[in-house]
Amino acid sequence: MLDGLIGAKKGAAPEASPIKDGDIRSFGQDVIQASQQVPVLVDFWAPWCGPCKQLTPLLEKVVTAAGGKVRLVKVNIDEPANAQLVQQLRIQSVPTVYAFVGGQPVDGFMGALPESELRAFIERLTGPIGAGDADMTAETAKQAAEAGDLEGAAAIYQHLLETSPEDPALLGGLARAQMSLGQLDAAEATLAKAPLKLTNHVDIESVRASIALAREAGTLPDAASLQARLSADPDDHAARRDYATALFLRGQTEPAIDELLAIVKRDREWQEDGGRKALVRLFEALGPSHPATVQGRRKLSAVLFA
Repeated sequence: MLDGLIGAKKGAAPEASPIKDGDIRSFGQDVIQASQQVPVLVDFWAPWCGPCKQLTPLLEKVVTAAGGKVRLVKVNIDEPANAQLVQQLRIQSVPTVYAFVGGQPVDGFMGALPESELRAFIERLTGPIGAGDADMTAETAKQAAEAGDLEGAAAIYQHLLETSPEDPALLGGLARAQMSLGQLDAAEATLAKAPLKLTNHVDIESVRASIALAREAGTLPDAASLQARLSADPDDHAARRDYATALFLRGQTEPAIDELLAIVKRDREWQEDGGRKALVRLFEALGPSHPATVQGRRKLSAVLFA
């Protein structure tokens, strides 16, 4: 559905403003690439559309209140240059809003919604928005990381560490967010602050294993190009393994596990049971008690003994 848009305008960093106008030329950068970091809403509208005039200001208000946890790109369907984009995304009426995460549309709605429903829609992607310092908790940081707001998660962890500098869960959470941002040296420096008695704590050890995995993986192709390879050849297991690694290092744990399970299902013999071995590495990085490890091992057993 997104053929021809993935590679558009690569290289430039997304702009700081969370709200901007977009078109097919900027879609690759402003939506596909930006949604690798935080969710991006795409508002398809038209100047003649009455409900659009009600919806767009409310979207802008809620997105602004989210404080960078989500971005908004507004696309005018009447612009001739956007005809291909409208066709590829099958826009049949306006307003239509799609939510993109990880380069793909994951949710959406048509028509104008009240502010309360817009906030609920966005919070399903980002977790609670507009929280003050009193609401900063490790769970808030975790939710921010899972929603793709890695910088926000890191800021919350750093804030909490000011009063609990030796908390292994906070140190591990900050290091994982830094790792997911590609800041491997900073992540290792954060782990080094853990007291000697906590160096083998599961929250510390699992992130250390994840950093080792990241360094071993080296520079992976971007997720979009890996997805393109898989679309062309679903049996490109090397691309699927790399895609799973990229997902995992961005904190998208369950999708990463599912991709590796797909390798096990398709070809147990690939690289001498390479799919299963890669899964075991992820389980080690997560730690044995992590819910994703427990669930992932169950899924793996179901595949192996089906």
